[in-house]
Amino acid sequence: MRWHKRWALGMLLLAGGACQAAEYCGDFKGHYGPLDYRMRGQVNLEVVENRHFPQEVEQGLHGSSGELGQDLDYTLRAIPNHHRALVTLTRLALRQKAVKIAHMKFPVECYFERAQRYTPDDGKVHALYGNYLMAVGREADARRAYNLALELEPENATIAYNLGLLTLKAGQYEQAVAFAEKAYGLDFPLPYLKNKLQAAGKWTASNDAAVAAVREAAASAAETKSE
Repeated sequence: MRWHKRWALGMLLLAGGACQAAEYCGDFKGHYGPLDYRMRGQVNLEVVENRHFPQEVEQGLHGSSGELGQDLDYTLRAIPNHHRALVTLTRLALRQKAVKIAHMKFPVECYFERAQRYTPDDGKVHALYGNYLMAVGREADARRAYNLALELEPENATIAYNLGLLTLKAGQYEQAVAFAEKAYGLDFPLPYLKNKLQAAGKWTASNDAAVAAVREAAASAAETKSE
């Protein structure tokens, strides 16, 4: 079986729910933490990062306290929703075309499952999982992950943009336009999605006006929040 057809195997085993997920991907007992990455300054993330996630580990060059996979595994077991470590995990998995990184305890997808199980309200985790799924060609799964991420982070321009790309690729132009309006209204900088919609005849001056309205509403909401 080719590597990219094996990415989904782990999660198929998790379909039975949290108990089976914990059995397959491990619980959070018997390990330092777990700590919430979003709590930096309130919990001591640095005690893990300084030893197990220095720059050379984050860049996927080599390990720090041991093998690269050992340090990344320790980081993600101690801080399951460590956003930067999940990015490193994805980068390594794609580079190695691997479903399991050497010296890591679990298959790649388990670390995303663990992060979601530990902090289900962390929109960034779902977005990072969506990035991973999109990179390995699982677009329907990526779309579900992005939709959940956008529910949790409705003002995230990057998530809206990625959903625009996925719905455009599926030929769902109305949804793609709506996501594009949201993304550009939140000041997403890349014009690719808008250019593709223009080329398909699906973007007009009225859409530019909708972008301006989204931008104005976002600015107003930010001003109200700061008062």
